[in-house]
Amino acid sequence: MMKKKKILFFIYQMGAGGAARTLLNIVNKMDRDRFTPILVTLDYNGSYESYLEPDVKFIKLETKRLRSAIVPLSKVIRREEADIVFSTIPNYNTIAILGTMLSQSGAKNVVREAAFLGGTPAADFKLKLYGLLYRRASRVIALSHGVKENIVKRYKVKPGKIDVIYNPVDVETIQDLMKTENMRPEHQQIFQKEDKVLITAGRLVEDKDHHTLIRAFANLNKRLFNTRLAILGEGELEQELKQLAADLGVGDRVHFLGFQENPYVYFHHADLFVLSSKREGFGHVLAEALATGTPVVSTKSRPGAIEVLDHGEYGEMCEVGNERQLEEKMLKLLSMDQENLRQIATKGIERANEFHAEKIAKEYEEMFVKTSNRTK
Repeated sequence: MMKKKKILFFIYQMGAGGAARTLLNIVNKMDRDRFTPILVTLDYNGSYESYLEPDVKFIKLETKRLRSAIVPLSKVIRREEADIVFSTIPNYNTIAILGTMLSQSGAKNVVREAAFLGGTPAADFKLKLYGLLYRRASRVIALSHGVKENIVKRYKVKPGKIDVIYNPVDVETIQDLMKTENMRPEHQQIFQKEDKVLITAGRLVEDKDHHTLIRAFANLNKRLFNTRLAILGEGELEQELKQLAADLGVGDRVHFLGFQENPYVYFHHADLFVLSSKREGFGHVLAEALATGTPVVSTKSRPGAIEVLDHGEYGEMCEVGNERQLEEKMLKLLSMDQENLRQIATKGIERANEFHAEKIAKEYEEMFVKTSNRTK
């Protein structure tokens, strides 16, 4: 019988972000006959911790500072006799690689790169520094083919060291959660009116380009008076975006609903999901929206959104920052008859299943086995 591989997953905290959600899906879906997952975080409480399977060994380092985590992480790697140390996001990958080196344990690093970054000389220089460390890792995981191209170009990592594995989407859990009624009473009122409700979800930061979305919605609202826009998420631009909505005369029709642990019930009750991002490494929220059967409009935010929606095969797409195109695409879907919308919903769910968590977990498992067996 093959000895089980010990996979140590390292992340800052099991918080509300996409990286934590990805780790949660991989850890929970791993074949326990072949692997023993160990999760290590800094000393924080994260909202996804309660969703971990009870058999997952969960270790919190006694520090809240990332830079202070190298030595304690190295001790855990050595003590747990990890075969592989898996991490995601450049800063955490750096700590994971340095911790593994210090452990002198023989564990191999697998780093996951989610972002599509670079472009300025300063950013490109920083990515080359990350690349120096990435070249010490056994494997690099890109969550889309576009991200892989970026890692090769800007991180200077050889293509043969990089595997493309899409984000896992827990379709059944999403479809269970979307049918619950745990929406706050004041939020329910938004969805119970006769109005058409558009929804988006993401941090209120520059990259998500809510400015373009709000301007496009304001124009749409002049043509379809019975529309509302619900925005899920928190961030530094909240007050600025609220002011923009007010200035455009739609302050009473744009609803800022904050972070929601179960966004899927909101997606399910909305008429349309809209993503206005400037760039997306994968566009995980698009795949989740598809899983709820909600029609989708997205910008051609490279590289991920284009891959998730397959160049518009599974949702309407427009150019980044083009509020007129975004308005027209939203109007097109909101004007469709119910039969066409049902067909779109069915097709979207089929697409979401191509990123099914169990399928993606299997791809990670095979990569872990090959990496573990490969000599450096």
